[in-house]
Amino acid sequence: MNPALDDAIRQRGKAFFASIRGESPSIFNKGFWTGKVMDWAMQNEAFKVQLFRFVDVLPYLTTSGNLSRHIEEYFTGGEAGDIPAVLKWGAEKSGMFGGVAAKLMGKAIRSNIEGMARQFIVGEQTKEAVKNLSKIRKDGFAFTVDLLGEATVSEIESDAYRDGYLEVLDAIAAEQASWKPFGAATDGLDWGSAPKVNASIKPSALFSQARPMDFEGSVEGILARLRPVYRKIVAMGGALCIDMEQLKYKDITIELFKRLRSEPEFRDYPYLSIVLQAYLRDTEHDAAALIAWGRAEGLPFGIRLVKGAYWDYETVIAKQMGWPVPVWTRKPESDIAHEKIARLILENSDLVYFQCASHNLRTISNVMETAAQLGVPENRYEFQALYGMAEPVRKGLLKVAGRVRLYCPYGELLPGMAYLVRRLLENTANESFLRLSFADGEAEDILLENPQKTLERELAKAPAKATAAPASPASLDGLTAFRDEPLADFTVEALRKAFPEAIAAVRAKAGRELPLWIGGKAVATADRIPTVNPADPTEVLAQVCQAGTAEVDAAIAAAEAAFAAWRDKTPRERAEVLLKAAAIARRDIVALSAAQVLEVGKQWDQAYNDVGEAIDFLEYYAREAVRLGTPRRMGREPGEKNHLFYEGKGVAAVIAPWNFPLAISVGMTAAAIVTGNTVVYKPSGLASLVGHGLVDIFKEAGLPDGVFNFCPGRGSVMGDHLVAHPKVSTIAFTGSMETGLRIQEKAAKVHPGQAYCKKVIAEMGGKNAIIVDDDADLDEAILGVVYSAFGFQGQKCSACSRVIVVDSIYDKFITRLTEACASLKIGPAEDPENAMGPVVDASQQAKVRQYLAIAHQEGKVLVERQASGQGYYAPLVVVAGIRPEHRLAQEEVFGPILAVMKAESFDQAIAWAMSTPFALTGGVYSRSPRHLEKARKEFRVGNLYLNRNCVGAMVGRQPFGGSRMSGVGSKAGGPDYLLQFVDPRVVTENTIRRGFTPIDEDDEWFD
Repeated sequence: MNPALDDAIRQRGKAFFASIRGESPSIFNKGFWTGKVMDWAMQNEAFKVQLFRFVDVLPYLTTSGNLSRHIEEYFTGGEAGDIPAVLKWGAEKSGMFGGVAAKLMGKAIRSNIEGMARQFIVGEQTKEAVKNLSKIRKDGFAFTVDLLGEATVSEIESDAYRDGYLEVLDAIAAEQASWKPFGAATDGLDWGSAPKVNASIKPSALFSQARPMDFEGSVEGILARLRPVYRKIVAMGGALCIDMEQLKYKDITIELFKRLRSEPEFRDYPYLSIVLQAYLRDTEHDAAALIAWGRAEGLPFGIRLVKGAYWDYETVIAKQMGWPVPVWTRKPESDIAHEKIARLILENSDLVYFQCASHNLRTISNVMETAAQLGVPENRYEFQALYGMAEPVRKGLLKVAGRVRLYCPYGELLPGMAYLVRRLLENTANESFLRLSFADGEAEDILLENPQKTLERELAKAPAKATAAPASPASLDGLTAFRDEPLADFTVEALRKAFPEAIAAVRAKAGRELPLWIGGKAVATADRIPTVNPADPTEVLAQVCQAGTAEVDAAIAAAEAAFAAWRDKTPRERAEVLLKAAAIARRDIVALSAAQVLEVGKQWDQAYNDVGEAIDFLEYYAREAVRLGTPRRMGREPGEKNHLFYEGKGVAAVIAPWNFPLAISVGMTAAAIVTGNTVVYKPSGLASLVGHGLVDIFKEAGLPDGVFNFCPGRGSVMGDHLVAHPKVSTIAFTGSMETGLRIQEKAAKVHPGQAYCKKVIAEMGGKNAIIVDDDADLDEAILGVVYSAFGFQGQKCSACSRVIVVDSIYDKFITRLTEACASLKIGPAEDPENAMGPVVDASQQAKVRQYLAIAHQEGKVLVERQASGQGYYAPLVVVAGIRPEHRLAQEEVFGPILAVMKAESFDQAIAWAMSTPFALTGGVYSRSPRHLEKARKEFRVGNLYLNRNCVGAMVGRQPFGGSRMSGVGSKAGGPDYLLQFVDPRVVTENTIRRGFTPIDEDDEWFD
């Protein structure tokens, strides 16, 4: 940076500090309850976490008993660490008396926190909001009004969000004539540049089905509700700013902004702005691209530049998903980016009206001095601050710049609390400018330092941590730690474009013959079955040759012949083949996904993540095999050596399902192969095209002939024969409970020539429940239940088929759930706008319809979405009034039917959840620490998910599998899964020779 400019920025900043010296934002004022609690939170991280979580749940605590219980849960015990006396006393009294004292203290705490929330909200009702907006203008500040609530779970809620804006704009319209414009301008504009009425809007709330995968549908869905809001604003002579939210909506937001700005109706109206977030690494590029677009189109517009409010969220989500971290990881980097982007905008001030949104005096000073250096007219930029958040800064700005707009949220307290928590987290963070300047008393010279120098100083103290890249196939000379394959990221335009192309490529090969693969050779048979697209059963994707008993015998013979040589390969040699297979699947991930979209009706993201899980199994089991493959010394006594090691059993029959056609097929097959077994693989007849993909993958990976044999066939013809064959030592099965029990029964019988007691590894069904507690976050619970119940048409063994709701929150939950289900789009999975598609075949369709009839008999059907079309579309059903004794509470449907149960208490909810023979997955949405701990102990299922959906287990992170009638054996994707495919052996050697015993440093000679 220019030294003269940097010096001017520092001098400007010092003058600012001088003008506000001795003042402090109200949140840091220790003379009030809020200030005391915030001060304590900044000194005690554990207490801060508990406090902010408590603030978040507070609106749901509608009874004194519930409030007192949560105060005790959050602020006693070790979770909160040391707590301030005012809260400690309340927590102790709530437990000690449970009476008048507890109620009074609870009421006081609620009142103080709600008061804190209202400090940052301009009003809960429209009349109150307009009154306060008028007061703000009397104080010399402009405003932008923002309706709270960005999480809409249904189109009814999106309509309500739109209508909320229309209502407040009508109220403002009645008042704005009495507002005098700021400055000396006579054109009715504030400062001669900005309309008096200004609104900010969160686009995702205008379309509940917005998601990156359906980019075009999301843009148009949002625009449909945004147009009438903007039309009213234009008629009022106002301005609109489109807020930027999470990264997943960034490109959607930019595109809808461009379309709205360039529509013929609005082209001649310049007062439309968009928010850009400096903490995103791509924002400088986005700003430059927007400016270039505006120049090319001849369309002036505005940019509000913020640092960004979702840093923690974006960082955590990226790490969980395996994506590159999209934000700058050090605060000075965001400050540097803000200054660079601010300069770019100011250099284009003839086109772009700049709105600098920051409480950071260095950032503000930079904008003022850069504008002066560039000769930017004062009416081409303004400053913005959050209402109720940084009073001294905004007052100082008003004195110096005279052009200050307050960002004014208004609306109900419930979404207001979420807004409050985000603001408090942002401003009490260790690196927050407000905290450093007003609470921690950091030196002015440090606070006004050029952020480039700050970054250099930080890097000198602690070099930046390298961001871990997604795992790639590793050299066997030194295996890297396992990392899951990144999940589908449809914010990437190239991935969105790749899917239609890959689907077209699958169609281009439609109708081809798929032979068996036995002993390294293709084997055609006369018996063939078409595999079809369930969205259009007339579309034949392939003709699949079917194995009879003769082909099964041939495949087993080929596998037996290959066994000894394959067993005797080193674990590393076998693992190397799996890593090569993983690399091939990774290269072809979209093509493999496209086959699932057409053959079994999986949505794009579901199909992509299924292939990703297959890659994970290959990578994970390769590493596990190397770990297990090292013989283990047992005992330490001198004079003998004992080594435990594992070896493959022989021929494994792998019987795979259609619902995770690649992931589960690969998982069971890879586990058998890498441990030294050979495989006869029977895919589901409904997913044989996907199953045939294993032939190509293992062939290219260099797997020896006979180790893997592809044998699709009719279960009625060859299923029992394969299971009962005396040369089969292991059976790995995933499917229904009925079939799994039959396999176990058949495998238990010993046949002539059989050398093994057959090992059966079976993952079977589930009747999975999600419990919604009385304090649950319904925004999250509704979306989690809907996704768990209806993702891939409810055809997952882990799908939620029962939701058990505690009585006091039941009505709210039911209303929002039914509205959310009514908003889902149903149609072919190849169209990304559809959240639900057809079930897999006619028998599944008939089964769902059968259970729909049962639903009408046993309960009250709240939702019955009958999709039309020639595909195997089954009704989406939500049925209430179900009790544990009903069939819908006990029997696995494996389709889009959700039973809703109303429990009197959390204890009853857990008892009902455990009232079935199954124990696969379960979920709990609760913000009660005590109830979450109770669920950990008493909700005994294989995979329990707290405050998230109950599907989508990740290899190595959430090993998957259940107990009771949900399965036998260990968890797939876990550290002991491979042990089921091997025989342990121990070799003992006597090392004494005529009294001489070699000394080994591991021997235990003396106690």
